[in-house]
Amino acid sequence: MPDDVDAILTRTGAYLQGHFLLSSGRHSSAYLQMALPFEHPADGEVLARALAERVRLRGLVPQTVVGPALGAIVPGYALASALGCRFLFTERGSDGRMALRRGFAVTEGECLLVCENTVTTGGSVREVLEVLRVAGGNVIGVAVFGDRSPDPMTVFDVPYVALKRVDFASWEQDNCPLCQAGVPVVSPGSRHLR
Repeated sequence: MPDDVDAILTRTGAYLQGHFLLSSGRHSSAYLQMALPFEHPADGEVLARALAERVRLRGLVPQTVVGPALGAIVPGYALASALGCRFLFTERGSDGRMALRRGFAVTEGECLLVCENTVTTGGSVREVLEVLRVAGGNVIGVAVFGDRSPDPMTVFDVPYVALKRVDFASWEQDNCPLCQAGVPVVSPGSRHLR
């Protein structure tokens, strides 16, 4: 399946080159745009089945998959479908805090798997973990389609599964060589859109 994953990511243009503002606030010369493969449901289903297989191999059996809006809604739904379970998403309220809204709720002890499209620092996922724990859920793991974190083994305090790991350099804005060279920055993610 890794060959299929790489073929899909390459064919759909998920690997981008340029000067990017990441949702973490860091800058990078490369970006993994995991939304692009989900433009085509058949490609998204292949990726979701591949990630679901890795989740199963880790022995994780969720009742519900939960992803942060906006980026994990479609990928999270596809993963939940591949795992045969329910799907919910969290979103930011007017106060900027992540929350379960739209009538979504978890039950005490419900086995939850947090899904994200791409992780760099894990900030959004940690917010979702906190929301679910406060709600009484039992978070059994985190599953991501793309992992560009510096050290994936230290990002979360639950079992972690990634479909595709990439090592793209990133910098704080003050140390970004692309900023210093005057290359315009773009924000392909959803958090910085206005």
